[in-house]
Amino acid sequence: MDGNRRYAKKNNLEEGAGHRVGFLALMKMLKYCYELEVKYVTIYAFSIDNFKRRPEEVQSTMQLIQEKIEGLLEEESIVNRYGVRVYFTGNLELLSKPVKLAAEKAMNATANNSKAVLSICIAYTSTDEIVHAVEETCNEKWDEFRVLDTSGAGYGSVDVAVADVEKHMYMAVAPDPDIIIRTSGETRLSNFLLWQSASSILYSPEVLWPEIGFRHLVRVVWDFQRNFAYLEKKRKQS
Repeated sequence: MDGNRRYAKKNNLEEGAGHRVGFLALMKMLKYCYELEVKYVTIYAFSIDNFKRRPEEVQSTMQLIQEKIEGLLEEESIVNRYGVRVYFTGNLELLSKPVKLAAEKAMNATANNSKAVLSICIAYTSTDEIVHAVEETCNEKWDEFRVLDTSGAGYGSVDVAVADVEKHMYMAVAPDPDIIIRTSGETRLSNFLLWQSASSILYSPEVLWPEIGFRHLVRVVWDFQRNFAYLEKKRKQS
């Protein structure tokens, strides 16, 4: 969701207003996705690197995030209207206590929703996700090794497979993405879903995120459908 700050500057809006307009664009795009029966949507809400921005900007963004998370719990919210289960994925320990509690409350409140899944990457980078998954895998395998040793089974090897790492990924709650959209004409992934995006289509419209619309979604869905057979072949080869 790139370009909120540039949109505010472009339209002479006060600081922070671009993020609010960007949120409205997100709600529209989610509605389009759920009407088209797209089951899994993942959004990059806040990178770990974003904590390096000015403290007042980080605080303002966190307050907005908390406000919008709490809005997800309202009866008429989009997640309840479309039966969406919400996950917050990332290093949630980096969040302030109010934001973390709001995220946990939203996940618990939507746990029984099953028609669609919305993963919100917050305090997230792909490198942090990979390091976390590798650490968890090593701990798990070390526990297996100790059990073997205690049981007298000897010092046999403990193998590590890709699946062992993947199950500890933050994004294990959703399949690998078919499509990644990054606005503002940017073609960099910026540390987003690096592990999961090997076979994804990357779509980079020139518009800023608050300017994105239905036509952009239709365009990339059509492009995906047109290349579906080729993408499936590549996935099976990998």
